[in-house]
Amino acid sequence: MTRRSAFVAVAYTFVVGMCGTTLPSPLYPLYQREFGFGELTVTLVYATYAFAVLATLLFAGGVSDLVGRRKVLAAALAFAVASAVVFLVASDLALLFVGRALSGLSAGLLTGSATAALLDLAHPGRLRRASLVATLANMGGLGLGPLAAGLLASSTSNPLKSPFVFNLAILVPAVVGVWLMPEPVVNRGRLRLRTTVGLPHEVRPVFIPAALAGFAGFVVLGVFSSVGPAALGHILSVTDPAAVGAVLFGVFLASTVGQTILHLFTASRALRSGCVVLVLGMGLLAAGLQLPSLALLITGGLVGGFGQGLSFSAGMSLVNAATAPHDRAKVTSLLFLVLYVGISIPVIGVGIGAREYGLLAAGTTCAVAVALLASIAFMILKSNRLGVSPKSTR
Repeated sequence: MTRRSAFVAVAYTFVVGMCGTTLPSPLYPLYQREFGFGELTVTLVYATYAFAVLATLLFAGGVSDLVGRRKVLAAALAFAVASAVVFLVASDLALLFVGRALSGLSAGLLTGSATAALLDLAHPGRLRRASLVATLANMGGLGLGPLAAGLLASSTSNPLKSPFVFNLAILVPAVVGVWLMPEPVVNRGRLRLRTTVGLPHEVRPVFIPAALAGFAGFVVLGVFSSVGPAALGHILSVTDPAAVGAVLFGVFLASTVGQTILHLFTASRALRSGCVVLVLGMGLLAAGLQLPSLALLITGGLVGGFGQGLSFSAGMSLVNAATAPHDRAKVTSLLFLVLYVGISIPVIGVGIGAREYGLLAAGTTCAVAVALLASIAFMILKSNRLGVSPKSTR
């Protein structure tokens, strides 16, 4: 396989691998009826995925630098296949937890190794394009998952089986592509599963607002992916899996757009703008829940997703620019630690709130909390006390 063909194969692998991680999202209401559990359990199942991703990123996120991209991509695909099989045969709640944990391990391995492989295989003068492809593959795959699952669940007689048959089918070409691709890592080392995280003093002024905004944005993605389908059904009477999947797809698509237009702004301005857009999106989302209004909720999700994508990509760009190369791995690990806490712990909190006070109160409170965090990040940046260094531009 040529390097160009391998680049396409890795991009495809990235898309279908991430697609599998969000396939269950529009199916959670069906699982709730099938196995008899509430919103809190849904958030715990979702958080299992997030914790598995987090642990894998921390302890094995850079392992492909040592053992090679192909081996780690193959391991990620093996976990993805195992997850799809578990969901395919799932007959009780316990298997949902197992399937989500396996999916998290797959995503954790795939995120770092696929991104690195795309950069390795790209032409030296096209690294920026390779980074864009990695972003589109990651977020695009996440968005395609609920869309495909929703359409299949609505149009087939086995709504809890057909999405995972589809998942296994699209994974086959990825397995073949990884098997045939050349190994781009020449100098390999000994496998070590360890991590260090840290925050040098000079990076803190940039890191703090970037982490706050990123945390807030990832809460939005986590809540939409876990209890979003239940909220659509209970509050707005939207129960068709295809419609639910389309709404979730829109949120991830908006995030992708937000990430890809970063080059139009300075990174500092993009981060401030992303915070403002997040606040606006959460206001629309809260209004959509309270009225209730499907149009406002969808608009809030799109605006919030766009703000999440813009603030995340801008924050990552600024943190990377402010960090010395020898500190970049530990600072990036710390940032992703914060972000994945954002799609786990708060989501469980929303589940607890939904059980105690109802989905309407829990969803509205979450929207207000996200808006508050984004506002704090904006004020820090605006005051420049802990804001972006004047040297950081793009």
